[in-house]
Amino acid sequence: MGYYDERSYRGYGVRYGGGFTVLLFIWLLIGVIAAGQRHYYDNAPTNCAGTGTIAVTILAGPLNYAGVNPKIHECNVNVPQPSP
Repeated sequence: MGYYDERSYRGYGVRYGGGFTVLLFIWLLIGVIAAGQRHYYDNAPTNCAGTGTIAVTILAGPLNYAGVNPKIHECNVNVPQPSP
């Protein structure tokens, strides 16, 4: 009673982690497909707002088909200037 088998505990964690990885991959793949259906890949993004829109669409995954339409309208990136 109360015997702890470390090998079986590790094996369970590996299987759970593997399933999570597969679900995450499928989630992101659905997002990539949704971005393609919206023709976001047709032209290269000219600013970070375009790139951000592609990124949040991919992260939204299946939510894109539930009516979510994420867009980034403005993006300001502070580029460090070289010192004189």
